[in-house]
Amino acid sequence: LDEDAKRLETWLNKNMHGSMAYMENYFDLRINPQKLVPGAKSVVTLMQNYYPTQQQQPNTPKISKYAYGNDYHEVIRNKLKEFLFELNTHIGEIHGRGFVDSAPVLERAWAVKSGLGWIGKNGNVITKQYGSFYFIATLIVDIELDYDDPYAKDYCGSCTRCIDSCPTDAILNDKVVDGSKCISYFTIELKDALIPDAMKGKFENWMFGCDTCQDVCPWNRFSKPNNEIGFSPIPEILNLTTKEWEAMSEESFKEIFRQSPMQRSKYKGIQRNLKFIQL
Repeated sequence: LDEDAKRLETWLNKNMHGSMAYMENYFDLRINPQKLVPGAKSVVTLMQNYYPTQQQQPNTPKISKYAYGNDYHEVIRNKLKEFLFELNTHIGEIHGRGFVDSAPVLERAWAVKSGLGWIGKNGNVITKQYGSFYFIATLIVDIELDYDDPYAKDYCGSCTRCIDSCPTDAILNDKVVDGSKCISYFTIELKDALIPDAMKGKFENWMFGCDTCQDVCPWNRFSKPNNEIGFSPIPEILNLTTKEWEAMSEESFKEIFRQSPMQRSKYKGIQRNLKFIQL
């Protein structure tokens, strides 16, 4: 992953990770699976569809589709454990670890090397069959497998819809996304800090995350609703009005979203975001 490592290093040096200091940690682990799993010989990449069965009501504070249901970390982590157990049952003793967006693993790079899709101009892995509304998980194991060929083609062509549609101009050339300008960064990762005044009026009603660059992608016309019960939309996410969000108590928030990725922003962050999108 030498080329991917260089891209990451350049991205970090340009401070495109903003206040996400954790991105600077364990750089060596990101490019060498054997430092994560001693004796590692293979990286298995898997994808889980999260395109929702229902969409939010119009004119409500918008939430990224990945957060409609339960926290994907827990849902997919359990699936990885089951998968590794099945491998041990049918193949023999295998040592390995599963990862889903919670360890220093270059998941998108491995997805391309596994032949699953290409990196789009918005930085997401895109598949011809189903688009990009997928979580990526990796399983690093200590046995050799029959390796797939890397995905060699790029089907974005001359399309620039994602670049042109980004509300904050966070998508740059050469498939680079300036994370420090992304609405998802401001609404989820910025934590206790204030959202810069320069962003006022640009959020297009996004309260938690942003899907604009995926919603406009032509390949996502092939998206199909997922059938994972853990990703069934929380009713309140689909139906709450702005006034109902404003009136929600912290106790109610914790109860309704106790298993939701929205806990990452916490009640305080959601209320901050809600106020900001109305400025």
